[in-house]
Amino acid sequence: RKLKADISAAFPSLSADELSELVPNKEELNVVKIYAHKGDAVTLFVLHKNPLFFELEKRLYPTVYVLWRYPTLLPTFRTWPPVLQKLIGGADLMLPGVVVSSSGLPDVKRSDCCAVTVVSNRAPVAVGTAAVSSAEMRSLGMKGRGVCILHTYMDNLWAYGDKSGPPSLPDAESEGQRVNGEECEVDEDEEEEVEKCVEEEAQQRPGETITGQACSGIEELSLAEHEEEKGEKCNEKEEGNHDDQKMPQELMDALLLQCFLHALKSKVKKSELPLLTSTFLRNHMFSCCPSGKQLDIKKSSYKKLSKFLQAMQQQHNLVRVKELTKGVESIVEVDWKNPELRSFSVPEESDVEATPVQDGGEGETLYHPPEITTLYSVSARLEPLFLDANKRKGTILQSAEVRNIVTEYVKKNELVDENNKNYVTINPTLCDCLLEKSEYQEVESLKWDDLFSRTLGRMQECYQVVFPGQAPIQKKGHIEPIDISVASRGSNKKVTLIKNLEVYGLDPAVVATALQRRVQASSVLQPIPGAKDKVLVQIQGSQIHQVGNLLLG
Repeated sequence: RKLKADISAAFPSLSADELSELVPNKEELNVVKIYAHKGDAVTLFVLHKNPLFFELEKRLYPTVYVLWRYPTLLPTFRTWPPVLQKLIGGADLMLPGVVVSSSGLPDVKRSDCCAVTVVSNRAPVAVGTAAVSSAEMRSLGMKGRGVCILHTYMDNLWAYGDKSGPPSLPDAESEGQRVNGEECEVDEDEEEEVEKCVEEEAQQRPGETITGQACSGIEELSLAEHEEEKGEKCNEKEEGNHDDQKMPQELMDALLLQCFLHALKSKVKKSELPLLTSTFLRNHMFSCCPSGKQLDIKKSSYKKLSKFLQAMQQQHNLVRVKELTKGVESIVEVDWKNPELRSFSVPEESDVEATPVQDGGEGETLYHPPEITTLYSVSARLEPLFLDANKRKGTILQSAEVRNIVTEYVKKNELVDENNKNYVTINPTLCDCLLEKSEYQEVESLKWDDLFSRTLGRMQECYQVVFPGQAPIQKKGHIEPIDISVASRGSNKKVTLIKNLEVYGLDPAVVATALQRRVQASSVLQPIPGAKDKVLVQIQGSQIHQVGNLLLG
């Protein structure tokens, strides 16, 4: 009751029904007291493993989990998606980074609790207090500190919960926004603007006394998708400014047409029709792309595959495209007698498809997989068995070396059974090293295979990874396989998650780029909470089959 009263007093906009839904009467609510590294005491109110509110210096603040359910609970300041990385990394929100909506700034006073969202998504990603009032923000010319951040999406307080991502809540004013009254366009120079919009502090912000070290470098897929759409609209400007990096639209249009005609003439068979347009692009057009070039529809004047095929149908009369099932287009007919198709000559260059490369370039350096060997470390229990071979605890051996040492020990101590040489007699040392206590009085001999398997089973498993031209790397435990899984985002969206690429010398950024080109879907890199120097590749859609083909191809 006291908590409900405190919440109601702190957030009067919550109705009685919403309050009851947020803090049900019959549900068990846990109160957790934590201490930050600076010694500040913070009280968490946790329901169903998710922290709902935290209390700092006798003041209640909602977590992002609450704000995702009630996004209008607090006054909200908006900023650009790249700024989120800086907030997560420990910065406060500076006024030059605030995106002012058509309705103006929210009405806040100094120290009022407020939230931060990003353009194109109303789901809050940070909680803090206003550094100055709205009137002061305007009088300062929108310069200086705007919001003192206490808690963000992807920090340790968020990680205390179920680690879910922010929902996608479309923002009606996401287009044509102005930063301090000036038109803002998303281009590759935006990172420089972000540096000016946020202030990296030498000391951790007050919020880090609550959440500890935050995970940085994260952009949720829903945010990345919106930024990608904005990036598409600014594509022409980007190409104009970065001609050395991006292929002009005319050249990309010509490359598209070349790959399209090449695929129709040498790849597609009449028996394959009707053929899904996505399959046609992925399996046929990409494989027809010449070596050293990258086929990217988003860099063409068409922007989308559907528009390109529509042009091929209406202007060139090469194919007929039809929507056989709702939202899914297929090529149902090809005009094999079309003069343009018949006159097209297939390039002599052999088919080349892009594979992951380490330099992120266009195939100059091929990926060479490492050589992986399973090793075994001598444990304290087995040390007496290896003493004769001068192998102490912690010595790392290959399985063949273990077999040789055990064989020499058996022969040296004359433990081979005289009646049946397939068995080895158990002496006190072997008994202590290899037998369970319950077997001491029962087991008098073991088969050779059983002897070896018990020895290896009681040793610490290790592994060695050798990359071409590099010194061997030895580590304890099992080597982690590349983990590929599909997760749901929202009601009907799926994303494919790929982990542990670094273990095998694969650059996650290069793999993400190769996948993005292959399946024409947006991708994003995310740091893995609790895993140092490891990055998760997230790509839109269920792409397990394509990921497998890319990695095994």
